[in-house]
Amino acid sequence: MTKFEEEFNYFIELSGKVLIGQVDAEAFEKNRIAFFEKYETDQQQALPVVPECVAGAIESIPDHYSAFEAISLINAKVNALPEENEDWLPVYNWLCEGVENQDVFALAFITRKYQVEKPKLFYLKAKELLVVGDYDHVEDLWLDWNKNFTPKKQDAHKFTQQEIDSMQTGSYEQIEVTE
Repeated sequence: MTKFEEEFNYFIELSGKVLIGQVDAEAFEKNRIAFFEKYETDQQQALPVVPECVAGAIESIPDHYSAFEAISLINAKVNALPEENEDWLPVYNWLCEGVENQDVFALAFITRKYQVEKPKLFYLKAKELLVVGDYDHVEDLWLDWNKNFTPKKQDAHKFTQQEIDSMQTGSYEQIEVTE
């Protein structure tokens, strides 16, 4: 017998004692409510977490597809013409990282309940400090929205790793955004 069944049988027995006056009904009710709230909380699973590209793929694949058909469709899109696979390649690569990702995809696809992973963000700072103005002070330079360097961190843009990898920014230091 499982722990739940044991505790449930105990409550049934206790309810009989309430009927004959051996146990206070109000105390029993509070314990009963707490028990079922605990059981319900224990039974809830965390939602699977998927990257944004995978969430987009899940939303674009029709509901009537099976998880197998969905993965086959992703494979077919990647093997199609290059201009057609641009959005599907990151999804395919994520699925190829391991069975765990395939399981997460299948659960998210079947239930259509999931959380979208928040990408790590980074500031980019010039590795070499540059002398600015009258040479009495030195400032860090940060990459801003226009991909120009600015002396103020608060004006700097936050980049994903994918954006950084696609840039030709020269010598810079990645600093993870903590907010």
